[in-house]
Order: sequence, then structure tokens, then C-alpha cells
Amino acid sequence: MSQEKVDRYKEQKAKVKENMKKEKRNRVFRWTAAIVIFAAAVGWFGYSVYQLNQPDNSTTIETDYTAFDTYVNGLGVVEE
Repeated sequence: MSQEKVDRYKEQKAKVKENMKKEKRNRVFRWTAAIVIFAAAVGWFGYSVYQLNQPDNSTTIETDYTAFDTYVNGLGVVEE
């Protein structure tokens, strides 16, 4: 081997720990980003399905209380 190759090999060997740290940091970042994106997609999908299955709550209900009012008013009257 030429001296140039030997020097390059020594440099690479000296930087092994540094390169491994950098690779590990990049791997953790990629996994974290993938998990966050996946969780956001699942949450968005779940929320969309939830919204589609919710009933429309804008209906109004009207109740006729005339029979009840007549009954209550009749309780106060004393017939002899």
C-alpha cells in the first residue's frame, strides 16, 4: 500500500466513533419523524371518520305542552 492509502485508512479508523454517533443520530431522527408523521396521519384519518359518522345536531324539536298545562291547571281547581 502506498503511504497515502495508509494515511486515509488511519483517518477513517480514527473517525469511526464519530461516524457511528452521526449515523445513530440520523437514524433516531428518521424514526422519530416517521412515527410523528404516521401518528398525525392516523389521527387525521380517525378524526375524519369520526366527523363523517356524527349525526347532524342542527335539528330542532318542538313539543306541545297544552295537555300538560291543562292537567296542571286542573289540579288547582277544587270542584264542589
